[in-house]
Amino acid sequence: MKRLRACIIGHPVAHSRSPLIHNHWLSVHGIAGEYVREDVSPAAIEAFLKAFPQSGYIGGNVTVPHKEVAFTAAAGRDAVAEALGAVNTLWHEHGKLFGANTDVYGFLAHLDESAPRWSERTKTALVLGAGGSARAAIHGLRERSVGNIVVANRTHTRAEQLAAHFGKHVLPVAISDIPSRLAEADLLLNTTTLGMRGAPPLEIDLAALKQGAIVYDFVYAPLETPLLAQARARGHPAIDGLGMLLHQAVPAFERWFGVRPTVTPELRALVMADLAREGFGR
Repeated sequence: MKRLRACIIGHPVAHSRSPLIHNHWLSVHGIAGEYVREDVSPAAIEAFLKAFPQSGYIGGNVTVPHKEVAFTAAAGRDAVAEALGAVNTLWHEHGKLFGANTDVYGFLAHLDESAPRWSERTKTALVLGAGGSARAAIHGLRERSVGNIVVANRTHTRAEQLAAHFGKHVLPVAISDIPSRLAEADLLLNTTTLGMRGAPPLEIDLAALKQGAIVYDFVYAPLETPLLAQARARGHPAIDGLGMLLHQAVPAFERWFGVRPTVTPELRALVMADLAREGFGR
């Protein structure tokens, strides 16, 4: 039986938990296959992607810093990838490379799971950051008809660029405006790396945050960031970023291996244990 192979492409990529996730599902579904890491430098990525259909891989995920290059390399892309200008999932057909973006799916699936009917009570979302994760989050919020999205970023011009991309429903504000914007936010999203182990902390006081507002941190290493700890202490629903990582993997696995996997407590516990071994636990 032919052994099916897929990979995660990034630089660096040794920290990726994607092999743990996909190899778990391969085992659960009894599929003869493997999922490995491919550390590809920025200098080598274009040639790597050009040769990908002949590489022996049936598909791959793409992570930092190659999502935009993968977008350009793909001969065809799904609607979400087109909207975001970034590809995180690759496959090939008849020698041509195709791409999709599952980040929005992962974000929404995790939010739906963690805070059912959240969109019904979310009129205003406050997004911290203006990078690729912010773009995916805003796209998802617009899909669910959130009508007022406020974006605060240290570099204000990047927030303005996001607002220009998404239109009238997105309002760029200065970092100094965050305290005054918290009182109207039904959902607070940290899409930055602040609070991640090895990164500076996210310095924010949630005292003014609307009662009952949901706090979602895209960071998952550590799982319990200072932002989430503060939110829980104040009684806010608090959601870590691990679920997004797990859920965004679902459509990719289904495309490559023909089976739609399930995000289970067992899988989450498996990845949490791996994070804890490296000191990324709560």
